[in-house]
Amino acid sequence: MLSLNNLRIICTSHGLQHSNQLLMNKACLSKVSSYVTLNNCITLNSNKGTKQRNSLRLLKERELKYTTIVSSQKLFCTTHVKQNCWNCSQPIEETPAFFCLSCNVLQPPDESASFFQIMDCDQTFAINTEKLQKRYLHLQRSLHPDNFSQKKEKEQEFSEHQSALVNKAYRTLLKPLSRGLYMLELQSMHLEEGTDPGADPQLLLELMEMNEALQEARSPEDVHPIGQSTKERLKELTEQIDASMRKGELQTAKELLSQMKYFANIEDKVKEKLSELM
Repeated sequence: MLSLNNLRIICTSHGLQHSNQLLMNKACLSKVSSYVTLNNCITLNSNKGTKQRNSLRLLKERELKYTTIVSSQKLFCTTHVKQNCWNCSQPIEETPAFFCLSCNVLQPPDESASFFQIMDCDQTFAINTEKLQKRYLHLQRSLHPDNFSQKKEKEQEFSEHQSALVNKAYRTLLKPLSRGLYMLELQSMHLEEGTDPGADPQLLLELMEMNEALQEARSPEDVHPIGQSTKERLKELTEQIDASMRKGELQTAKELLSQMKYFANIEDKVKEKLSELM
């Protein structure tokens, strides 16, 4: 049997070992913490310029993101919260409702409505653009602020908001690219900024050659073939995206929209080049 003194020596020895181990662990943690802090500082400094460059872009995106977030959260609700007219308190049955059916007073924008609902379009990629334009003209005639100059201040304010919202909805749904991106956003899917790292190298080479040809063009005759080729590619992509959306293949649609973004950019450059040469 161990004597009391021997037992005390053993306990003291173990205590010192544990104490030393704790000190070593603490030192290691301190080094790790310093390393992480240093790396974070380096990362923050390296990202500072990027954040400054992106600040303006983020401000511009907030308005659209706010609308799409609200729409995506409420678009698929099984029940609609009924609103009452702010003027006569009668229930508003329509979604979205621009005017009260009881007192014919202009209502505030309905944040639960998607752009498709606002423009009275089916939520599909291949929409009827002629119907879209007619709806836009009708709403703008009804909602234009000039029509409410003699109305209550509240209606004047609602007119400005409603008119701006209709403009945004129309611009978004009119072009295939912005329409497709909006449909993805309603499903909480977004395209990454910049060049897609998974893009086909052959596609990138084709785009680079088209850009070089545009830069070297010296007459409209040099530009027209590039514009025609771009238009054909955009038409093909539009058909493929529509087919993917109808099948519910959103990931495929996302990849095709990424390609469409590149060719839409080429199309804009073609227009700019033609303006310079005219």
